[in-house]
Amino acid sequence: MKHRLDFSYESRPVRVVFRPGAATTATAGEAAALGLRRLLVVCGSHGAQTARAVADSLGPACAGLHDGARMHVPVEVADRGVEAARAAGADGCVAVGGGSSIGLGKAIALRTGLPLIAVPSTYSGSEMTPVWGLTEHGAKRTGRDPVVLPRSVVYDPELTLSLPVPLSVTSGVNAIAHAVEALYAPDTSPLIALMAQEGVRAMAGALPEVAADPDSLEARGRALYGAWLCGSCLGATTMGLHHKLCHVLGGTFGLPHAETHTVVLPYALAYNASAAPDAAAAVARALDTDDAPHALRELAGRLGAPRSLAELGLKEGDLAVAAAQTAGQAYANPREVTADGALAVLRAAYEGAAPVFPAA
Repeated sequence: MKHRLDFSYESRPVRVVFRPGAATTATAGEAAALGLRRLLVVCGSHGAQTARAVADSLGPACAGLHDGARMHVPVEVADRGVEAARAAGADGCVAVGGGSSIGLGKAIALRTGLPLIAVPSTYSGSEMTPVWGLTEHGAKRTGRDPVVLPRSVVYDPELTLSLPVPLSVTSGVNAIAHAVEALYAPDTSPLIALMAQEGVRAMAGALPEVAADPDSLEARGRALYGAWLCGSCLGATTMGLHHKLCHVLGGTFGLPHAETHTVVLPYALAYNASAAPDAAAAVARALDTDDAPHALRELAGRLGAPRSLAELGLKEGDLAVAAAQTAGQAYANPREVTADGALAVLRAAYEGAAPVFPAA
């Protein structure tokens, strides 16, 4: 018996340019189309060389470069970014780099209302969402606001050629996590389901090729295409247990973002699978497997990614605190999240055990 279609879908205006070389050949045109004449380019210290090339391509429209982005966007980092934008008299912002850089660009947009252009160099997907995040006093808080959604996104596969294979893998699995949670989100839709399955399929297929030949622009392009689709899913739906766990582990315990997503995803999906069988089946189809959680864990491990939270530096004594924080938050999830349930997921992920949980 087929289910009656019943959903809402909202599309937000984002212009996407996708081609090799676009970072330095298209960004200036995107800024001009938006009527922007004084742009602050923001980045992290590791991506400063690429950001400088983008800044140079803007010519006189570049009002300065600020390289203060940091993981999880501490509020003091956001404050300095806002100060830099105001001191430069910027009328817009260009964020060049991974999730940290785009997160800083969003924080500036949130506080100032300045339009944002994103030039991503990883597969995080943040560039396709109206979600912002800030970390203060050891806790990461997030919100949604249309003002932080980039007005234009410039995808250039050439920027990802310098992304080391280990980070490419974890960044890619991070993107897959967005699509997985979108499939069982309360506000999913048929269009999101199509994008999610194609995003998972594209990314899971591209990552082994990237690992085998890091200089393959074709493989890098397919991974970036997957990241675009997965990020779009993240932007259109409400995330559940997986993302809440990762926010707690990152914001409170300082664990690295992409690596944490990579470790946690198989366990969060296994925990939710019995309560969201259609979503689990869709992920399995995209991965061409009968056991999606196992396949995700195997993919990450085969490509050399970490497979346990212990490897990332989490202490066993932190598990109960993280579980209590995760269960204490209100969010949509197909299966009820109790402190015991969150602890079971965290303990399995801490040990790197097989991702198997009793049905709900």
